[in-house]
Amino acid sequence: MNKLFQPVDIAPLVFFRVVFGILGFADVIGVWIYYHLYKGYFDPGNYQFKYIGFEWAVTLPEPFMSLFFLVLMAASIFIILGRNYRVSALIFAIGFTWQFLLEKALYLNHGYLFCWISWVMVFLPANCQWSYDAVKNPALKSETVERWSLWILPFFMGVVYFYGGIAKINPDWLNGSPLNIWLKNVANMPLLGPVWGHEITPYIMSWSGMVLDLSAPFLLMFSRTRKWILGFILFFHLTNTLIFQIGIFPWLSISLSLLYFPPTDFRKWFSFLKNKIKKLSKVELWWDRISPQTAPFDSVSTPPAFPRKKVIPCLSIIILIHLIIPLRHYWFDGNVAWTEEGHRYAWRMMLRTKHGYGTFRIKNLDTEEIVRIKVKDYLTDRQRQKLFTHPDMIWQFAQYLKKVWKEEGKGNIEIYADIKARLNGHSRQQFIDPNIDLSKEDYDLFSESEWISTYEMNND
Repeated sequence: MNKLFQPVDIAPLVFFRVVFGILGFADVIGVWIYYHLYKGYFDPGNYQFKYIGFEWAVTLPEPFMSLFFLVLMAASIFIILGRNYRVSALIFAIGFTWQFLLEKALYLNHGYLFCWISWVMVFLPANCQWSYDAVKNPALKSETVERWSLWILPFFMGVVYFYGGIAKINPDWLNGSPLNIWLKNVANMPLLGPVWGHEITPYIMSWSGMVLDLSAPFLLMFSRTRKWILGFILFFHLTNTLIFQIGIFPWLSISLSLLYFPPTDFRKWFSFLKNKIKKLSKVELWWDRISPQTAPFDSVSTPPAFPRKKVIPCLSIIILIHLIIPLRHYWFDGNVAWTEEGHRYAWRMMLRTKHGYGTFRIKNLDTEEIVRIKVKDYLTDRQRQKLFTHPDMIWQFAQYLKKVWKEEGKGNIEIYADIKARLNGHSRQQFIDPNIDLSKEDYDLFSESEWISTYEMNND
Protein backbone atom coordinates (compact mmCIF):
# COMPACT_ATOMS: atom_id res chain seq x y z
CA MET A 1 0.00 0.00 0.00
CA ASN A 2 2.89 2.36 0.71
CA LYS A 3 3.78 2.28 -2.99
CA LEU A 4 0.57 4.15 -3.72
CA PHE A 5 1.98 7.17 -1.88
CA GLN A 6 5.51 7.11 -3.25
CA PRO A 7 6.53 10.29 -5.12
CA VAL A 8 6.72 10.07 -8.91
CA ASP A 9 7.32 12.65 -11.61
CA ILE A 10 4.29 14.91 -12.17
CA ALA A 11 4.91 15.23 -15.92
CA PRO A 12 2.33 12.58 -17.04
CA LEU A 13 -0.39 14.22 -14.94
CA VAL A 14 0.35 17.63 -16.43
CA PHE A 15 0.30 16.06 -19.90
CA PHE A 16 -3.08 14.49 -19.26
CA ARG A 17 -4.49 17.68 -17.73
CA VAL A 18 -3.80 19.49 -20.98
CA VAL A 19 -5.11 16.64 -23.15
CA PHE A 20 -8.18 16.29 -20.95
CA GLY A 21 -8.96 20.00 -21.28
CA ILE A 22 -8.50 19.95 -25.06
CA LEU A 23 -10.68 16.86 -25.53
CA GLY A 24 -13.31 18.25 -23.16
CA PHE A 25 -13.43 21.50 -25.12
CA ALA A 26 -13.69 19.61 -28.44
CA ASP A 27 -16.50 17.36 -27.21
CA VAL A 28 -18.54 20.17 -25.67
CA ILE A 29 -18.28 22.50 -28.66
CA GLY A 30 -19.27 19.63 -30.96
CA VAL A 31 -22.37 18.84 -28.90
CA TRP A 32 -23.29 22.52 -28.65
CA ILE A 33 -22.96 23.35 -32.34
CA TYR A 34 -24.25 20.14 -33.89
CA TYR A 35 -26.74 18.64 -31.48
CA HIS A 36 -28.06 21.84 -29.90
CA LEU A 37 -27.78 24.71 -32.38
CA TYR A 38 -28.15 22.65 -35.57
CA LYS A 39 -30.32 19.70 -34.51
CA GLY A 40 -32.17 21.32 -31.61
CA TYR A 41 -31.99 18.20 -29.45
CA PHE A 42 -31.83 20.22 -26.21
CA ASP A 43 -34.82 22.41 -26.92
CA PRO A 44 -37.01 22.35 -23.76
CA GLY A 45 -40.04 22.12 -26.04
CA ASN A 46 -38.87 18.76 -27.39
CA TYR A 47 -39.04 15.42 -25.65
CA GLN A 48 -35.77 14.03 -24.28
CA PHE A 49 -35.16 10.44 -23.24
CA LYS A 50 -33.80 10.51 -19.70
CA TYR A 51 -31.75 7.89 -17.90
CA ILE A 52 -34.10 6.12 -15.53
CA GLY A 53 -33.59 7.64 -12.09
CA PHE A 54 -32.11 10.85 -13.51
CA GLU A 55 -35.24 12.48 -14.87
CA TRP A 56 -34.33 15.62 -12.89
CA ALA A 57 -31.64 16.52 -15.46
CA VAL A 58 -33.56 18.99 -17.61
CA THR A 59 -32.63 21.30 -20.46
CA LEU A 60 -32.75 25.10 -20.29
CA PRO A 61 -34.35 27.66 -22.60
CA GLU A 62 -32.17 29.90 -24.71
CA PRO A 63 -29.94 31.77 -24.16
CA PHE A 64 -29.24 29.85 -20.95
CA MET A 65 -28.58 26.54 -22.70
CA SER A 66 -25.92 28.08 -24.92
CA LEU A 67 -24.52 29.95 -21.92
CA PHE A 68 -24.20 26.60 -20.17
CA PHE A 69 -22.09 25.22 -23.02
CA LEU A 70 -19.96 28.37 -23.09
CA VAL A 71 -19.27 28.04 -19.36
CA LEU A 72 -18.24 24.41 -19.90
CA MET A 73 -15.85 25.42 -22.68
CA ALA A 74 -14.40 28.19 -20.51
CA ALA A 75 -13.88 25.68 -17.69
CA SER A 76 -12.03 23.34 -20.07
CA ILE A 77 -9.72 26.20 -21.14
CA PHE A 78 -9.02 27.01 -17.50
CA ILE A 79 -8.18 23.33 -16.94
CA ILE A 80 -5.67 23.46 -19.80
CA LEU A 81 -4.07 26.57 -18.30
CA GLY A 82 -4.30 25.27 -14.75
CA ARG A 83 -6.07 28.43 -13.66
CA ASN A 84 -8.38 28.16 -10.65
CA TYR A 85 -8.00 24.48 -11.40
CA ARG A 86 -10.03 22.92 -8.61
CA VAL A 87 -13.04 25.16 -9.20
CA SER A 88 -12.76 24.84 -12.98
CA ALA A 89 -12.47 21.04 -12.81
CA LEU A 90 -15.48 20.85 -10.48
CA ILE A 91 -17.58 23.07 -12.74
CA PHE A 92 -16.59 20.95 -15.73
CA ALA A 93 -17.35 17.67 -13.94
CA ILE A 94 -20.80 18.85 -12.86
CA GLY A 95 -21.59 20.38 -16.25
CA PHE A 96 -20.32 17.51 -18.38
CA THR A 97 -22.19 14.96 -16.29
CA TRP A 98 -25.36 17.03 -16.61
CA GLN A 99 -24.85 17.29 -20.38
CA PHE A 100 -24.40 13.52 -20.53
CA LEU A 101 -27.67 12.97 -18.64
CA LEU A 102 -29.77 15.29 -20.82
CA GLU A 103 -30.44 12.87 -23.67
CA LYS A 104 -30.08 9.09 -23.51
CA ALA A 105 -30.37 8.78 -27.29
CA LEU A 106 -26.90 10.40 -27.48
CA TYR A 107 -25.27 7.82 -25.20
CA LEU A 108 -21.66 7.04 -26.07
CA ASN A 109 -19.24 4.97 -24.04
CA HIS A 110 -16.61 7.69 -24.13
CA GLY A 111 -19.11 10.14 -22.64
CA TYR A 112 -19.68 7.82 -19.69
CA LEU A 113 -15.91 7.31 -19.30
CA PHE A 114 -15.28 11.05 -19.53
CA CYS A 115 -17.77 11.67 -16.72
CA TRP A 116 -15.83 9.40 -14.38
CA ILE A 117 -12.49 10.91 -15.35
CA SER A 118 -13.89 14.42 -14.91
CA TRP A 119 -14.77 13.74 -11.29
CA VAL A 120 -11.45 12.06 -10.53
CA MET A 121 -9.54 14.97 -12.06
CA VAL A 122 -11.13 17.31 -9.50
CA PHE A 123 -9.15 15.59 -6.73
CA LEU A 124 -5.79 15.24 -8.51
CA PRO A 125 -3.04 17.89 -8.07
CA ALA A 126 -2.71 18.38 -11.82
CA ASN A 127 -2.07 22.11 -11.37
CA CYS A 128 1.13 21.80 -9.35
CA GLN A 129 3.32 22.28 -12.42
CA TRP A 130 3.04 24.18 -15.70
CA SER A 131 -0.04 26.04 -14.50
CA TYR A 132 -1.26 29.55 -13.79
CA ASP A 133 -2.01 28.44 -10.23
CA ALA A 134 1.61 27.39 -9.64
CA VAL A 135 2.87 30.79 -10.83
CA LYS A 136 0.52 32.72 -8.58
CA ASN A 137 1.05 30.41 -5.60
CA PRO A 138 4.70 29.25 -5.43
CA ALA A 139 3.93 27.00 -2.46
CA LEU A 140 1.74 24.90 -4.75
CA LYS A 141 4.45 24.05 -7.25
CA SER A 142 5.87 20.52 -7.11
CA GLU A 143 7.83 18.20 -9.40
CA THR A 144 6.16 15.10 -7.97
CA VAL A 145 2.82 13.59 -7.10
CA GLU A 146 1.77 10.47 -5.25
CA ARG A 147 1.86 7.35 -7.41
CA TRP A 148 -1.86 6.61 -7.11
CA SER A 149 -2.61 9.93 -8.81
CA LEU A 150 -1.13 8.50 -12.01
CA TRP A 151 -2.27 4.93 -11.47
CA ILE A 152 -6.03 5.58 -11.29
CA LEU A 153 -6.30 7.11 -14.77
CA PRO A 154 -4.81 4.21 -16.80
CA PHE A 155 -6.86 1.85 -14.62
CA PHE A 156 -9.98 3.23 -16.28
CA MET A 157 -8.54 2.47 -19.71
CA GLY A 158 -7.49 -1.02 -18.64
CA VAL A 159 -11.08 -1.76 -17.63
CA VAL A 160 -12.37 -0.45 -20.96
CA TYR A 161 -9.93 -2.60 -22.92
CA PHE A 162 -10.44 -5.81 -20.95
CA TYR A 163 -14.23 -5.77 -20.72
CA GLY A 164 -14.40 -4.64 -24.33
CA GLY A 165 -12.40 -7.74 -25.23
CA ILE A 166 -14.61 -10.06 -23.18
CA ALA A 167 -17.69 -8.62 -24.89
CA LYS A 168 -16.18 -9.50 -28.28
CA ILE A 169 -16.16 -13.21 -27.45
CA ASN A 170 -19.46 -13.95 -29.13
CA PRO A 171 -20.37 -15.83 -32.33
CA ASP A 172 -21.43 -12.84 -34.44
CA TRP A 173 -18.30 -10.84 -33.66
CA LEU A 174 -15.92 -13.74 -34.27
CA ASN A 175 -17.70 -14.44 -37.57
CA GLY A 176 -17.05 -10.85 -38.58
CA SER A 177 -20.76 -10.13 -39.05
CA PRO A 178 -20.94 -6.55 -37.68
CA LEU A 179 -17.68 -5.44 -39.31
CA ASN A 180 -18.67 -7.02 -42.61
CA ILE A 181 -21.73 -4.74 -42.67
CA TRP A 182 -19.86 -1.61 -41.55
CA LEU A 183 -16.90 -2.05 -43.90
CA LYS A 184 -19.20 -2.31 -46.92
CA ASN A 185 -20.23 1.29 -46.18
CA VAL A 186 -16.62 2.51 -46.62
CA ALA A 187 -15.59 0.21 -49.46
CA ASN A 188 -15.60 3.20 -51.83
CA MET A 189 -13.07 5.13 -49.76
CA PRO A 190 -10.11 6.35 -51.87
CA LEU A 191 -6.97 4.19 -51.59
CA LEU A 192 -8.14 2.12 -48.61
CA GLY A 193 -11.55 1.19 -50.02
CA PRO A 194 -10.37 -2.11 -51.59
CA VAL A 195 -8.79 -3.10 -48.27
CA TRP A 196 -12.01 -2.49 -46.33
CA GLY A 197 -14.00 -4.29 -48.99
CA HIS A 198 -11.86 -7.44 -49.05
CA GLU A 199 -13.70 -10.49 -47.73
CA ILE A 200 -10.95 -11.40 -45.25
CA THR A 201 -10.73 -7.93 -43.66
CA PRO A 202 -13.76 -8.28 -41.30
CA TYR A 203 -12.32 -11.49 -39.84
CA ILE A 204 -8.84 -10.03 -39.36
CA MET A 205 -10.20 -6.89 -37.70
CA SER A 206 -12.64 -8.81 -35.50
CA TRP A 207 -10.11 -11.28 -34.13
CA SER A 208 -7.26 -8.79 -33.84
CA GLY A 209 -9.55 -6.32 -32.06
CA MET A 210 -10.57 -8.95 -29.55
CA VAL A 211 -6.98 -10.06 -28.89
CA LEU A 212 -5.79 -6.47 -28.59
CA ASP A 213 -8.48 -5.53 -26.07
CA LEU A 214 -7.91 -8.61 -23.92
CA SER A 215 -4.12 -8.27 -23.85
CA ALA A 216 -3.54 -4.49 -23.94
CA PRO A 217 -3.95 -3.68 -20.22
CA PHE A 218 -1.53 -6.46 -19.28
CA LEU A 219 1.09 -5.96 -22.00
CA LEU A 220 1.17 -2.23 -21.22
CA MET A 221 2.37 -3.07 -17.71
CA PHE A 222 5.66 -4.59 -18.82
CA SER A 223 8.56 -2.68 -20.34
CA ARG A 224 9.42 -5.41 -22.86
CA THR A 225 5.98 -5.45 -24.43
CA ARG A 226 4.81 -1.88 -23.76
CA LYS A 227 6.19 -0.27 -26.93
CA TRP A 228 4.98 -3.07 -29.16
CA ILE A 229 1.42 -3.05 -27.87
CA LEU A 230 1.34 0.75 -28.07
CA GLY A 231 2.09 0.46 -31.79
CA PHE A 232 -0.89 -1.83 -32.24
CA ILE A 233 -3.05 0.49 -30.12
CA LEU A 234 -2.12 3.48 -32.29
CA PHE A 235 -2.89 1.52 -35.47
CA PHE A 236 -6.18 0.25 -34.02
CA HIS A 237 -7.50 3.62 -32.89
CA LEU A 238 -6.34 5.55 -35.94
CA THR A 239 -7.97 2.95 -38.18
CA ASN A 240 -11.21 3.31 -36.23
CA THR A 241 -10.98 7.07 -36.70
CA LEU A 242 -10.88 6.58 -40.46
CA ILE A 243 -13.82 4.20 -40.56
CA PHE A 244 -16.15 5.30 -37.77
CA GLN A 245 -17.41 8.61 -36.41
CA ILE A 246 -16.54 8.11 -32.74
CA GLY A 247 -15.51 11.59 -31.66
CA ILE A 248 -12.76 12.00 -29.09
CA PHE A 249 -12.64 8.36 -27.99
CA PRO A 250 -9.55 7.28 -30.01
CA TRP A 251 -7.53 10.24 -28.73
CA LEU A 252 -8.70 9.72 -25.16
CA SER A 253 -7.77 6.04 -25.37
CA ILE A 254 -4.30 6.76 -26.77
CA SER A 255 -3.64 9.39 -24.10
CA LEU A 256 -4.69 7.08 -21.27
CA SER A 257 -2.62 4.25 -22.75
CA LEU A 258 0.47 6.47 -22.69
CA LEU A 259 0.07 6.83 -18.93
CA TYR A 260 1.20 3.21 -18.57
CA PHE A 261 4.71 4.36 -19.49
CA PRO A 262 7.19 5.35 -16.72
CA PRO A 263 6.63 8.97 -15.60
CA THR A 264 10.22 9.93 -16.51
CA ASP A 265 9.60 8.97 -20.16
CA PHE A 266 7.38 12.01 -20.57
CA ARG A 267 10.29 14.37 -19.97
CA LYS A 268 12.40 12.37 -22.46
CA TRP A 269 9.65 12.73 -25.05
CA PHE A 270 9.43 16.45 -24.37
CA SER A 271 13.22 16.79 -24.79
CA PHE A 272 12.98 14.94 -28.09
CA LEU A 273 10.23 17.27 -29.28
CA LYS A 274 12.26 20.31 -28.19
CA ASN A 275 15.04 19.22 -30.54
CA LYS A 276 12.54 18.97 -33.38
CA ILE A 277 10.40 22.01 -32.57
CA LYS A 278 12.57 24.92 -31.47
CA LYS A 279 9.62 26.97 -30.22
CA LEU A 280 9.12 24.46 -27.41
CA SER A 281 12.52 25.41 -26.01
CA LYS A 282 11.44 29.05 -25.96
CA VAL A 283 8.24 28.06 -24.17
CA GLU A 284 10.26 26.18 -21.55
CA LEU A 285 12.58 29.15 -21.05
CA TRP A 286 9.58 31.43 -20.68
CA TRP A 287 8.09 29.09 -18.08
CA ASP A 288 11.33 28.92 -16.09
CA ARG A 289 11.49 32.69 -16.10
CA ILE A 290 7.99 33.34 -14.80
CA SER A 291 7.57 30.37 -12.44
CA PRO A 292 9.12 29.83 -9.02
CA GLN A 293 11.97 27.38 -8.76
CA THR A 294 11.58 24.05 -6.98
CA ALA A 295 14.05 21.78 -5.27
CA PRO A 296 15.56 18.83 -7.18
CA PHE A 297 13.25 15.91 -7.92
CA ASP A 298 14.55 13.63 -5.17
CA SER A 299 14.30 16.19 -2.41
CA VAL A 300 10.95 17.82 -2.98
CA SER A 301 7.97 17.40 -0.72
CA THR A 302 5.16 15.71 -2.60
CA PRO A 303 1.78 17.33 -1.95
CA PRO A 304 -0.94 14.82 -1.11
CA ALA A 305 -3.52 14.71 -3.87
CA PHE A 306 -6.27 13.79 -1.43
CA PRO A 307 -6.37 13.08 2.34
CA ARG A 308 -4.40 9.85 2.67
CA LYS A 309 -6.82 8.22 5.09
CA LYS A 310 -9.52 8.46 2.45
CA VAL A 311 -7.46 7.34 -0.56
CA ILE A 312 -7.65 3.57 -0.01
CA PRO A 313 -11.44 3.47 0.72
CA CYS A 314 -12.22 5.75 -2.25
CA LEU A 315 -9.98 3.82 -4.64
CA SER A 316 -11.51 0.55 -3.46
CA ILE A 317 -15.03 1.81 -4.14
CA ILE A 318 -14.09 3.09 -7.60
CA ILE A 319 -12.37 -0.19 -8.48
CA LEU A 320 -15.29 -2.31 -7.31
CA ILE A 321 -17.80 -0.19 -9.23
CA HIS A 322 -15.83 -0.54 -12.46
CA LEU A 323 -15.25 -4.26 -12.02
CA ILE A 324 -18.86 -5.10 -11.13
CA ILE A 325 -21.07 -2.87 -13.29
CA PRO A 326 -19.81 -4.30 -16.61
CA LEU A 327 -20.96 -7.72 -15.41
CA ARG A 328 -24.52 -6.59 -14.75
CA HIS A 329 -25.91 -8.04 -17.98
CA TYR A 330 -25.06 -11.57 -16.79
CA TRP A 331 -27.84 -11.09 -14.23
CA PHE A 332 -30.36 -11.33 -17.06
CA ASP A 333 -31.26 -14.20 -19.33
CA GLY A 334 -31.18 -13.69 -23.06
CA ASN A 335 -28.78 -12.10 -25.53
CA VAL A 336 -27.77 -8.68 -24.16
CA ALA A 337 -27.21 -7.39 -27.71
CA TRP A 338 -30.91 -8.06 -28.29
CA THR A 339 -32.54 -7.17 -24.97
CA GLU A 340 -30.13 -4.28 -24.16
CA GLU A 341 -30.58 -5.16 -20.47
CA GLY A 342 -27.21 -4.32 -18.92
CA HIS A 343 -25.72 -3.18 -22.23
CA ARG A 344 -24.81 0.36 -21.18
CA TYR A 345 -21.75 0.99 -18.96
CA ALA A 346 -20.39 -2.49 -19.82
CA TRP A 347 -17.92 -1.34 -22.53
CA ARG A 348 -19.79 -3.30 -25.17
CA MET A 349 -18.44 -0.97 -27.85
CA MET A 350 -19.14 -1.26 -31.58
CA LEU A 351 -20.29 -4.85 -31.17
CA ARG A 352 -23.46 -5.09 -33.17
CA THR A 353 -25.48 -3.49 -35.88
CA LYS A 354 -29.15 -3.39 -35.06
CA HIS A 355 -32.11 -1.91 -36.89
CA GLY A 356 -35.74 -1.81 -35.87
CA TYR A 357 -39.05 -0.53 -37.14
CA GLY A 358 -42.67 -0.69 -36.11
CA THR A 359 -45.70 1.19 -34.84
CA PHE A 360 -47.32 2.34 -31.63
CA ARG A 361 -51.07 1.85 -31.30
CA ILE A 362 -53.25 3.67 -28.80
CA LYS A 363 -56.60 2.11 -28.02
CA ASN A 364 -59.27 4.34 -26.48
CA LEU A 365 -61.19 2.10 -24.09
CA ASP A 366 -64.15 4.49 -24.01
CA THR A 367 -64.71 4.65 -27.78
CA GLU A 368 -62.82 1.50 -28.94
CA GLU A 369 -61.00 3.79 -31.39
CA ILE A 370 -57.46 2.78 -32.35
CA VAL A 371 -54.94 5.45 -33.32
CA ARG A 372 -51.58 4.70 -34.92
CA ILE A 373 -48.89 7.07 -33.72
CA LYS A 374 -46.51 8.78 -36.12
CA VAL A 375 -43.30 8.70 -34.15
CA LYS A 376 -41.73 11.42 -36.30
CA ASP A 377 -44.31 13.85 -34.90
CA TYR A 378 -42.78 13.46 -31.45
CA LEU A 379 -39.10 12.53 -31.81
CA THR A 380 -35.93 13.64 -33.57
CA ASP A 381 -34.22 11.45 -36.17
CA ARG A 382 -31.60 10.30 -33.65
CA GLN A 383 -34.26 9.42 -31.10
CA ARG A 384 -36.24 7.46 -33.68
CA GLN A 385 -33.11 5.56 -34.69
CA LYS A 386 -32.44 4.50 -31.12
CA LEU A 387 -36.07 4.03 -30.07
CA PHE A 388 -36.83 0.92 -32.13
CA THR A 389 -33.77 -0.97 -30.87
CA HIS A 390 -33.83 -0.11 -27.14
CA PRO A 391 -36.65 -1.58 -25.02
CA ASP A 392 -36.21 0.91 -22.17
CA MET A 393 -36.75 3.79 -24.61
CA ILE A 394 -39.76 2.03 -26.14
CA TRP A 395 -41.23 1.77 -22.64
CA GLN A 396 -40.38 5.40 -21.86
CA PHE A 397 -42.02 6.60 -25.06
CA ALA A 398 -45.17 4.63 -24.20
CA GLN A 399 -45.25 6.33 -20.78
CA TYR A 400 -44.78 9.70 -22.48
CA LEU A 401 -47.71 9.02 -24.83
CA LYS A 402 -49.82 8.01 -21.85
CA LYS A 403 -48.98 11.30 -20.11
CA VAL A 404 -49.73 13.39 -23.21
CA TRP A 405 -53.08 11.75 -23.83
CA LYS A 406 -54.05 12.04 -20.18
CA GLU A 407 -53.21 15.75 -20.17
CA GLU A 408 -55.32 16.20 -23.29
CA GLY A 409 -58.24 14.41 -21.63
CA LYS A 410 -58.63 11.74 -24.31
CA GLY A 411 -60.01 9.08 -22.01
CA ASN A 412 -58.77 5.73 -20.77
CA ILE A 413 -56.22 4.24 -23.12
CA GLU A 414 -54.00 1.23 -23.74
CA ILE A 415 -50.70 1.47 -25.62
CA TYR A 416 -49.22 -1.31 -27.72
CA ALA A 417 -45.93 -1.46 -29.61
CA ASP A 418 -45.62 -3.77 -32.61
CA ILE A 419 -41.89 -3.60 -33.31
CA LYS A 420 -39.50 -5.88 -35.20
CA ALA A 421 -35.71 -5.71 -35.27
CA ARG A 422 -32.74 -7.17 -37.10
CA LEU A 423 -29.48 -7.97 -35.31
CA ASN A 424 -26.16 -8.24 -37.18
CA GLY A 425 -27.79 -8.83 -40.53
CA HIS A 426 -29.87 -11.83 -39.42
CA SER A 427 -33.56 -12.14 -40.26
CA ARG A 428 -36.00 -9.72 -38.68
CA GLN A 429 -37.72 -10.93 -35.54
CA GLN A 430 -40.50 -9.73 -33.32
CA PHE A 431 -38.80 -7.44 -30.81
CA ILE A 432 -41.66 -6.32 -28.54
CA ASP A 433 -44.73 -8.35 -27.68
CA PRO A 434 -47.53 -6.52 -29.56
CA ASN A 435 -50.21 -7.84 -27.21
CA ILE A 436 -48.94 -6.25 -23.99
CA ASP A 437 -50.22 -2.88 -22.86
CA LEU A 438 -47.00 -1.00 -22.17
CA SER A 439 -48.81 1.80 -20.38
CA LYS A 440 -49.51 -0.61 -17.53
CA GLU A 441 -46.01 -2.08 -17.37
CA ASP A 442 -43.18 -1.06 -15.06
CA TYR A 443 -39.50 -0.98 -15.97
CA ASP A 444 -36.95 -2.24 -13.46
CA LEU A 445 -33.22 -1.87 -14.10
CA PHE A 446 -32.60 -5.10 -12.20
CA SER A 447 -35.47 -7.25 -13.47
CA GLU A 448 -36.14 -8.75 -16.87
CA SER A 449 -38.91 -7.26 -18.98
CA GLU A 450 -41.24 -10.03 -20.09
CA TRP A 451 -42.58 -7.96 -22.97
CA ILE A 452 -39.22 -8.20 -24.81
CA SER A 453 -39.50 -11.11 -27.24
CA THR A 454 -36.96 -13.93 -27.03
CA TYR A 455 -34.18 -13.83 -29.59
CA GLU A 456 -33.81 -16.92 -31.76
CA MET A 457 -30.17 -17.39 -32.74
CA ASN A 458 -30.84 -19.76 -35.64
CA ASN A 459 -33.67 -17.92 -37.32
CA ASP A 460 -32.11 -17.53 -40.78
